[in-house]
Amino acid sequence: MSARHGEAGTRSRVSLLTGIGALAGAYWLPGAAVVCPPLRLGLGVPNSLEADRVLLTFDDGPHQQGTLAVLDLLREADVRATFFLVGEQVGRRPQLAAEIASAGHEVGLHCHRHRCLLRLTPRQVYHDLLRAQAVIGEATGLSPRRYRPPYGIFNAAALAVAWANGWQPLLWSKDGHDWSRRATADSVVARVTRSLRGGDVILLHDADHYSAPGSWRRTVGALPRILEAIEREQLRKKA
Repeated sequence: MSARHGEAGTRSRVSLLTGIGALAGAYWLPGAAVVCPPLRLGLGVPNSLEADRVLLTFDDGPHQQGTLAVLDLLREADVRATFFLVGEQVGRRPQLAAEIASAGHEVGLHCHRHRCLLRLTPRQVYHDLLRAQAVIGEATGLSPRRYRPPYGIFNAAALAVAWANGWQPLLWSKDGHDWSRRATADSVVARVTRSLRGGDVILLHDADHYSAPGSWRRTVGALPRILEAIEREQLRKKA
């Protein structure tokens, strides 16, 4: 299949699914991942994975201080994580994105510009995601396999682009709320480790580009205890 043909196919799917979404209301807020599992699962959007491990994920990076601090802690614990990267931040710090990949962590796609999808047209969604894919791929040498939108809010166009490119849409089951101005290292640990079990997907942030200034410091402060909890439950993911 030619690149032009593939792009046309993606645009066609975006147009079709967006039309269906407008009729069926294929938009939802993060809470719907919990309160409406039939909708989430019917559209192929899990918030948990294999029952024998926990997936540790970080959104919004890379960040000069936060990402490096998180990488150091993961290296010490010999644990691999998934980083959902923002294209515009990768463009500013490509060497950090490359370091994430070279350390053996999974690179996921978050967006190019961090905006709520409900404010974007299908064309804007399409161009944002394809631009992010290109920037992330150029910096890391990897093609993202997983996709998570800003704020955990999908729309029909984004799902169409994800499916056309083979990206697995993924939300989360444990949210540390580390982005909040009121968050502390203790509160992040409590939120994440309460009833932690196999299959959980943990949402944290290694950057404060789109959240409370300095919020990454609470994440870094909480991470050693979160890693200990994962170790205690024998749910580590190593290389």
